[in-house]
Amino acid sequence: MKKEREVGALNGIMMLFVTLGLYVIVGYAVYAAVLEGNAGRPVTWLIMGSTLAFLVASLVSIGFFIVEPNGSKALLLFGNYKGTVKQPGLHWANPFMSKRGISLRARTLNGEKLKVNDHAGNPVEIAAITVWRIKDTFEALFEVNDFEDYVNLQSETAVRHMASSYPYDADDEVLSLRRNADEISGHLRDEISARLQRAGVEVLEARLSHLAYAPEIAGAMLRRQQASAVIAARQKIVDGAVGMVEMALTRMEAEGVIKLDEERKAQMVTNLMVVLCSEHGAQPVVNSGSLY
Repeated sequence: MKKEREVGALNGIMMLFVTLGLYVIVGYAVYAAVLEGNAGRPVTWLIMGSTLAFLVASLVSIGFFIVEPNGSKALLLFGNYKGTVKQPGLHWANPFMSKRGISLRARTLNGEKLKVNDHAGNPVEIAAITVWRIKDTFEALFEVNDFEDYVNLQSETAVRHMASSYPYDADDEVLSLRRNADEISGHLRDEISARLQRAGVEVLEARLSHLAYAPEIAGAMLRRQQASAVIAARQKIVDGAVGMVEMALTRMEAEGVIKLDEERKAQMVTNLMVVLCSEHGAQPVVNSGSLY
């Protein structure tokens, strides 16, 4: 497959002086023709020479073009690609060449919000920002019809595919859209880069700019998240309480503070678990009777 070929062009300043010189010659020839005509001498050759010089100067004038910083001009001669000029400045090339300008600056695509089903089948709203630039001018101009539309469509396709490949939320062991933003952004960048390779586009950055459950299920999923958070918190509380009770019984037995039978141990464990796992502060109760 054909690739970009960077070429140089003649110095535009030098050719500008050449062009001005040709116009000076034209002016001098016209002036000389007037003087010779007034003197009654033939001026045919002067008129032909001045006309030819004017045509050449006009033709040379068409060959000038300017390349801005981070810009480029693709040169085509009768439909054939001859190369790309990237050096900034004033240049001159064959007047019969067409010059197609294309910017090499970084561009930002702020994607629209898309409604997609995630890996679990839940509808989510998702949007992404893509920063890209042209890397190969030949592919951008001649491999696709309109590279900007191509970038827009392929970026949207990549976002939809990525959203359907991961769940919105999941456990720590599974990649999810909400918990693993950096990894997901990296995968999105790689997928967009692969899709835009044909168009000569380099993806500099891709990241999610919006992520939320679709409005029709947002309330239910919020309650689900809250319930999951409560369950996780309860589990940590129970794990901690069991450890504290075990430590208390072990220390009391090891230090000989008190000896308890199995029934009293069970009662003590129950009381400690109630106190440690309760959402409300424990109320002290003084037992005035015998422990047994």
